[in-house]
Order: sequence, then structure tokens, then C-alpha cells
Amino acid sequence: MPDPPNPIRVAIIEDRREIRNGLATLINGTEGFCCRAAFRSMEEALDRIGAELPDVVLSDIGLPGMSGIEGIRILKERYSALTILMLTIYDDDDRIFDAVCAGATGYLLKKTPPARLLESIKEAVAGGAPMSPEVARRVISLFREIRPPDRSECELTPHEIRLLKLFVEGHNYKTAAAEVGVTVHTVSFHLRSIYEKLQVHSKSEAVAKALRNRLVQ
Repeated sequence: MPDPPNPIRVAIIEDRREIRNGLATLINGTEGFCCRAAFRSMEEALDRIGAELPDVVLSDIGLPGMSGIEGIRILKERYSALTILMLTIYDDDDRIFDAVCAGATGYLLKKTPPARLLESIKEAVAGGAPMSPEVARRVISLFREIRPPDRSECELTPHEIRLLKLFVEGHNYKTAAAEVGVTVHTVSFHLRSIYEKLQVHSKSEAVAKALRNRLVQ
């Protein structure tokens, strides 16, 4: 008989113990899956996950301390091939865009039925991008709203476009400043100009608009 395939190794990042334990029980109790680690916070995950990398990470967004979105950006910087699925109660546009920009492969709501959750993990390992139906509808709706850039958006300077591209790639103020060889204060100055031209009020809004309107390549 051929050897059975290796189980899909999953790590969980979830602060609520009953949810964390429930997910671990589901995964360990299903043939073809194995829960290798369950962390209570993103800080704990960042400290310990490198000892034995999983195939898939299931991460909440609303965590104590560092948020799931901040954490997966760091995880992807350290382990670029790591597959990360968000498992959260949030289905608003900003968090969906922020999670995808940070490197999430898929986005699932916590009310996802257990069988569908397991299918989604398999789908992600196979190269897919699983999303809860509600999230998929929001993503489709957002892309239907794509319009040609306004004239003011075309007036971004090459330097502003370069900074915007760095933020789309996940840089923060400090690393973006180092990348272009300027001070953090200079980055803040240019970012205020970008906000004004794009008519947004935060870095995540600027990144979302840059992606929707294809302002960066």
C-alpha cells in the first residue's frame, strides 16, 4: 500500500480559549489535518512559530496587543511562502483590504461551518484564495466600483508614487524612509500631500485607493 499523504499542518492564532481549543479539536480530529501549534497572541506566535513552520496559519484579527493584520505582515516578511488565512468576525471593506495587502491568502468569517473551514484550508494549500461568501461579494462589489483615476490622482509626483508603492508593499514610515533615503518627517510631509490629492485620511485608505484605481504598478 502507498504511504498515506502527510497531514496538513495548521497553526492557530486566537485569543479566546474556547474558540482556540475548538479549532484545535476539529483539526486534530479530522484525517489529513494536524494542529501543530495554538497561540493566544500574535506576539507569542511571532516568538515561537519559526521552530516548526506550519503549512497554514489561521489567524484572528482582533487580538490583544498586536493585531492580526500587523502580525501577518511581519510573518510574510519573515516567511514569504507561508499561507495565512484570516478567521474573524469582521467583514468591513477596510479590514478585508488591509488583510489582503498585508499578505493574507484568504479571508473567512468565524461563522464558517466546520466542513467548509477544512475545505478552505485544503483550498489554500492547493494554491487557492478561499473567502466566505459575504466577503467574496464585498470584494466583487469593490472592484465593480473601480473608476479611472481622477485628475488630481494623476498629479501625484514620481516621489509620491514611489512612497505609495512602498506602503502598498507593506512598509511603515521608518522602513519607507530608509528605502528612499529620507527622514521619517519627510515621509510624513509627502504622505499628507498624498492624502490631500487622493482625498483620504489614513495610510490604509491610501493603499486601498491605490489598489482600486491601479495608481501603482
